[in-house]
Amino acid sequence: MFGKKQRTAGEIVAAARDSQKITGTELISELFPDFMEMHGDRLNDDDPSIIGGLAHFAGQAVTVLVIDKGLSAKDRIAKHFGSPAPAAYRKSLRLIKQAEKFNRPVLAFVNTAGAYPAASAEEQGQGEAIARNLLEIAGVRVPILTIIYGEGGSGGALALACGDQVWMTENSMYSVLSPEGFASILWKDASKAAEAAEVMQLTPEALLKANVIEGIIPEPSAHKRFCRNLAQVIQPELEKLTQLPAEELLAQRHARFRKF
Repeated sequence: MFGKKQRTAGEIVAAARDSQKITGTELISELFPDFMEMHGDRLNDDDPSIIGGLAHFAGQAVTVLVIDKGLSAKDRIAKHFGSPAPAAYRKSLRLIKQAEKFNRPVLAFVNTAGAYPAASAEEQGQGEAIARNLLEIAGVRVPILTIIYGEGGSGGALALACGDQVWMTENSMYSVLSPEGFASILWKDASKAAEAAEVMQLTPEALLKANVIEGIIPEPSAHKRFCRNLAQVIQPELEKLTQLPAEELLAQRHARFRKF
């Protein structure tokens, strides 16, 4: 019996960025049919690159956060092609803290090349917003499970991937920066991105071997089948996490990151 052909890191990066990948809005409609979106960071803005709201999953109330790259040209521009601005991270933290107040688990879905790299974002406190997520989420007393379903770039992804578990789909990547950026820094040549991807060990298989993630979810091209695969992973893991006392949940979360 022949096994699956081993893919290169460059091929996985290309698949993570594929335009045919499921969108955040489609993912929500398939997994959370009763989803109710909530808006605003309660400071000054509402960035649509992170969609957040309330839903039920397997009969349980949950808070859902999805980084979405958009579908139409207008939508993609409004969402900065899936690169959240500070208001998006502040909105996500507001909803996570709300989830803690009402004892709802948090499900986060990440697909971003990184935080929005614009002067306006820096002026509005991009670094502080991401750092605040890391600090606050470390102490949130409800389960937080993250799925990286495309690109998982830098602090832009980590701001929603610092909870209890991180899973990756087959066609996804998780890295401190893009292969192009790595190649530009190391070799002064962005065209060596494929070589950089191999060196960076940013693939699901490499990260699972290094115990950075909890597992890899099969990603067929049919979006409905893919969503069924997601549900089959999320449901049992969420059940295990929700059964833990808050103190044990926090202890395991802190130990997860200290082992790195």
